Amino acid sequence: MGALNQDVDIQNFFIFNSQLCPKEGEELKKIVYYYPPSDNTEVQVENVGLVEGIIQFTQTFNPDSPVKSLHTGKQRQLFLQPERDFWIVLTIALPVVTKVKENTSFIEYLEEDVQDNVYESVLRQLYDMYRLFWGTFQHTLEQSDLGTLMTKIEKFYNAYLKTLRMAHMDILTVFKGIQYLPLDRHTFLKIQCFVNDVESNMEYIAHTTFLYNEHVVWSGIEPNDMQTIYQYLIDQLLPANVEAELQGGSMPRNLQSPFTALRRGRFITGPSNLKQAKTVGKVPKIYLFNEDGVLEYYLVVYRALSATVCFFVKGKTELTLDQFKALDEHINPRLSPIVNSIADYCSKQVVSPSNIQESSPKFIYFNKLNLACKSTVHLDNKHTGNVACSADSLRIMADMKNTSHFLGPSGENIVKTTNDYWVFSKTSNLREFYIVLQQKSASLISISGLIGSAG
Repeated sequence: MGALNQDVDIQNFFIFNSQLCPKEGEELKKIVYYYPPSDNTEVQVENVGLVEGIIQFTQTFNPDSPVKSLHTGKQRQLFLQPERDFWIVLTIALPVVTKVKENTSFIEYLEEDVQDNVYESVLRQLYDMYRLFWGTFQHTLEQSDLGTLMTKIEKFYNAYLKTLRMAHMDILTVFKGIQYLPLDRHTFLKIQCFVNDVESNMEYIAHTTFLYNEHVVWSGIEPNDMQTIYQYLIDQLLPANVEAELQGGSMPRNLQSPFTALRRGRFITGPSNLKQAKTVGKVPKIYLFNEDGVLEYYLVVYRALSATVCFFVKGKTELTLDQFKALDEHINPRLSPIVNSIADYCSKQVVSPSNIQESSPKFIYFNKLNLACKSTVHLDNKHTGNVACSADSLRIMADMKNTSHFLGPSGENIVKTTNDYWVFSKTSNLREFYIVLQQKSASLISISGLIGSAG
């Protein structure tokens, strides 16, 4: 046994474009962003140069499949080319454990604790989140200049990198799924009518997304776009604004909860206090992309009781305080009965993961069609490491996910860990299902039978 004295952490992160510096001796000009800024320019140029060499070398063998990762004894380096000529690189310091053998201590780097597919997804998220709020790199260059692009990138990543919980990334990071809340037909119809009413009366609202706590109930946004928006909401916006409401997990366990105290709704983005506000406040603009090009919206987020409603306001709209006041007056009285109906339904139907017996099988479900994800392995979805199974089991599930393509469109896998956990995976009809259970004296046959009966 050893003592873990260094967890997974970011060693450096940088963005470069080799076309920005065709001349030798001006290599620093190709670096669009570099973290940490404490690395001197010589180190920055050297690190970028090494990556350029790796990329060019590997392209000679397989030009159609760019390199994704590089393994060394002490670090893991991941590469992403999200746009033409732009490369994003994330270097991760491997976790370290100190061990003692024959009265001599030594350091061991835990290479298996860092899985490529997990941290490739982190790297992808780093780009997707930037693109959501600032658009593509190329779009900024076309609209302004390189200096503006570098300023935007620096402003975003200096703040965003600090929010990442690198040590707690796992298979859910790979899925980047959306937690949906299934409702009965009558309650769902109430929400649909509410959305239709708002969008027909407020013509400047193009789309609406309705969440109950951290679960999507209705969304007028395409799932691929909603993925990134959802991660922003649950990882950053909601915890920063309503942490007191979210104490105790994702779902309320009874009706006597902190949510009932917030009778009057308020804007989370926009004027937080309509009675005292003199301006519309901060309303982020987001960029969504489809075949027709770039779509710009203002993201107006309103919260009442335990409901969060996201209004996607057309980007050319000139926002005014009167608009926010009218929207508040229109939706606030209509939300209360809807939220009460949802809360009543949930109190009868929903079982929180933390209420499930410890010996019960835990599962993760993912649907590729609508990106729906559900987990009883994770006790929350905030990347805090609050899980109901061993770390080994989580790593095995990520490995199963990474090799699932070898099984074809459908297949099964089962693994037993050294601490008596059984991990099972099944893929079929674009759906993925993972089960973790602990049975000390069970055989493969009995476990297969148990899983079969559960499925």
